[in-house]
Amino acid sequence: MDGWEMPYRHSVQIALDLLRGRWTVAVLAGLARGETPFKELLAAINDVEKRTDRDRMLSNRVLSDTLQRAREDGLIERHAESGNFATVSYVLTPTGRSLLRAVRPLAEWAQVYQADRQADEADRRGA
Repeated sequence: MDGWEMPYRHSVQIALDLLRGRWTVAVLAGLARGETPFKELLAAINDVEKRTDRDRMLSNRVLSDTLQRAREDGLIERHAESGNFATVSYVLTPTGRSLLRAVRPLAEWAQVYQADRQADEADRRGA
């Protein structure tokens, strides 16, 4: 198949490696609206998880690890303000924003795929 030679597959693998981890996409999506303090990001992600009836919530430690990995990958920046209470917030880099835009068609595909699978399952049960 033209276009599916090793360099293409390697490029896809690079993108998948950047998205590794259960929470990476959630963090990128959570930062899509702009700079967000750590605690607000944690609460926003867990709020979405609650609405999707997920069993697991994101912990402080896992969020810290995910943010650190995303920083190392150049997807986000960390901003810290000193004072009585240090405020740490995060923001997407241009690379992070472009990755999030690139993931959108995949998310749309997954929604269609899931709906098709559910329809197929309903047809099998009804047949």
